[in-house]
Amino acid sequence: MIKTSNLTYTYPGQPEMVFPDMECQTNEHALILGPSGVGKTTLLHLLGGILSPAKGEIVVGGTPMHTLRGKRLDKFRGKHIGIIFQKAHFIRSLTSMENLLLTQHIAGNKADQRRAHQLLEHLSIAHKANSKTHLLSVGEQQRLAIARALINKPDVILADEPSSALDDQNCINMINLLLGVANENKANLIIVTHDNRIKDMISKKIYLSETVVSTSAQRPADL
Repeated sequence: MIKTSNLTYTYPGQPEMVFPDMECQTNEHALILGPSGVGKTTLLHLLGGILSPAKGEIVVGGTPMHTLRGKRLDKFRGKHIGIIFQKAHFIRSLTSMENLLLTQHIAGNKADQRRAHQLLEHLSIAHKANSKTHLLSVGEQQRLAIARALINKPDVILADEPSSALDDQNCINMINLLLGVANENKANLIIVTHDNRIKDMISKKIYLSETVVSTSAQRPADL
């Protein structure tokens, strides 16, 4: 489960962002919706421990994640949270498979090539297992990022516009894979999206509006 209360965040020199309280029970999924610039990506990064809140609480599976710092936070995030960013980042000198196995190693898990291959097959990129990531297309990189987020069987899967570079069939396949893995592991799946193709696939919706943050100052465009 994941729960937030009284959550706020402030970028340097910018107005305070105040987020509505949210709660997802075990194996409950949600979409984060709203117009550009209201803080959807910021909220996702707070839930994933990428950003630390100015105030408020974030509880993941009974652990107050907002109190964790440094290596404790890194270890917790590696074991319990899988994140799919808008733009994929990989170690260029490693192959697709090696990037997946490194993710397992960082989380303290044993290398499991069989699971890695299964994920790549589900995402139709098994033939790219031994390719360097910079040689993949944008869509292939996004699918590899999804595999990386799922490799450690996280309790919470966070996805920021995961379908933006996918065609209709791969979009449906990807959402079904995310839902299948989440249900198999009784995990939460939380997706930030503008994609109308997936809005009917998950019933719980968290709406952010322009009232979340004052618009009197300019903030980074993708937040």
